Amino acid sequence: MANERLYGFWGSLTDALRSAEPQNEIRQGGKGLFDSIYGDPHKLRIFLGGMTGLSMGAAKGIATKFPWEDNKTFVDVGGAQGGTPVQIALAHSHLTGANFDLPVVQPICEEYFEAHGVSDRLRFTPGSFFDDPIPDADVIVMGHILHDWSLEEKRMLIGKAYDSLRSGGALIVYEAIIDDERRANAFGLLMSLNMLIETPGGFDFTGADCSGWMREAGFRESRVEHLAGPDSMVVGIK
Repeated sequence: MANERLYGFWGSLTDALRSAEPQNEIRQGGKGLFDSIYGDPHKLRIFLGGMTGLSMGAAKGIATKFPWEDNKTFVDVGGAQGGTPVQIALAHSHLTGANFDLPVVQPICEEYFEAHGVSDRLRFTPGSFFDDPIPDADVIVMGHILHDWSLEEKRMLIGKAYDSLRSGGALIVYEAIIDDERRANAFGLLMSLNMLIETPGGFDFTGADCSGWMREAGFRESRVEHLAGPDSMVVGIK
């Protein structure tokens, strides 16, 4: 994914900083990030596999550090190939879960579930997290999702997650969370630049930022916990 997509676009970083405009296919008059990827089967497989690789350390951390014993169901919103649901299901046999993503992802995700022997407890639920309600669950996960979108869209997605959770349920947001002083997590700051290059309004954020958005949505408490490498999770409790 880095070779075939990102490397060339980063050559236009200076233009991105000067213009605050994406530097991907849009620059050549093409479609945006997701239209370009999800409309091309080859690019889609590369992207979904790249998301699994990028998220694997965090997925394993979520599977071991979050108190799953108190829950029965979960939904990964925009879960791509299904890497995070698989790690959670492998670690906790009592859980059932779903990957909620666009319909074109379904065969790739179901193939991944089958390969890891968890298709009896994990399902794919097709839909758009902008256009459709998020499926109800005890826990909702958003991994490397919120940073793709503007502040208004971030708040909207957190609000939709709140509406779909039971009382006492949890929203897990995991990203390369930037430290509150914006000095230590260089990867998170670089990822925010990557969002400038790839998206019209996306940006990465601090734990304090995300906790504040959760409070605005109605979550009664939140915490930030490191997972692996540059990734941390912000957990909000309804």
